[in-house]
Amino acid sequence: MLRPVKPRALAPGSIVMLVSPASSAEARKIARGMAELRRLGWIPLHATRKERPDGYFAAPVRGRTAELIAGLRSARTDAVIAVRGGYGSAEILDTLSRARGFRPKLLIGYSDITSLQIFLWQRHGWVSLYGPMTTAFGGGANKRFGYHAPSLKNAVSITRGGWQIALSGRTLARGTATGRILGGCVTLIETTLGTPWELDTRGAILLLEDVGVRPYQLDRMLLHLRQAGKFKGVRGIVLGEFPDAGPVRDGIAILDVCRRRLSDLGVPIVFGASIGHTPRPMLTIPLGVRARLDASGDGNLNILEPAVAPRERKTR
Repeated sequence: MLRPVKPRALAPGSIVMLVSPASSAEARKIARGMAELRRLGWIPLHATRKERPDGYFAAPVRGRTAELIAGLRSARTDAVIAVRGGYGSAEILDTLSRARGFRPKLLIGYSDITSLQIFLWQRHGWVSLYGPMTTAFGGGANKRFGYHAPSLKNAVSITRGGWQIALSGRTLARGTATGRILGGCVTLIETTLGTPWELDTRGAILLLEDVGVRPYQLDRMLLHLRQAGKFKGVRGIVLGEFPDAGPVRDGIAILDVCRRRLSDLGVPIVFGASIGHTPRPMLTIPLGVRARLDASGDGNLNILEPAVAPRERKTR
């Protein structure tokens, strides 16, 4: 297992760069998100795009790649926050794998950003945050389709000790387990199979969530991951809500699929946590740090180590 590289904590005055490695977002939603980031005391930087959206991509791949690499290399910025997910991050990875000069900093996002988070973990050991993107920040603190303020604050600022996250889900398999939190959007985890940055899930508390997948589609993905050996050595599993799954067909719902494919693994499992795609205030979960999963009742995740390192003191 990799030794985690922890970026520096965020504080009032921290500069955060907004990037669009995948799909684009409406200007008004970006503006609302930037206003909320300023309210938090951060300074958001968002380059005015000279390129038009390229179909379902925010821009042609060269522009999206250059923007992300610039953000990861910048000595000025403290974090990189995705504007939104959608589709397109995986297309950047081949070029990203050849790039050098990255400076550890927080990457915050979810959904399609899973591809980047897995890459940075597998190749560089970077801790990142599975949490709100710019559009979710625009939804507001502790609001529906917004973000959960306490878990965000703890993840970006605590540099000693840990904290507890109430998952607000339901227990599928009782128990406790300790491991390193990894995972994200299940569709993107599956697409790492057979690539140089395939996610190593051994010893992990594995996050799995998605949106708009039908029960049979999730069944197929979980079966594929299982046949690929990705559940061997997993210590525990936290499942999202899987919203917009469509009507129940043939009496099988998403919850039934999760029970069928995962309940015999002998590890604690919590279903329906407010992670990633959720209408509830989105939790911020650090990826790459050790945690203890308590699968009982609504489920709790005890973060056992900081996700960020202390900021350097400025000298006069």
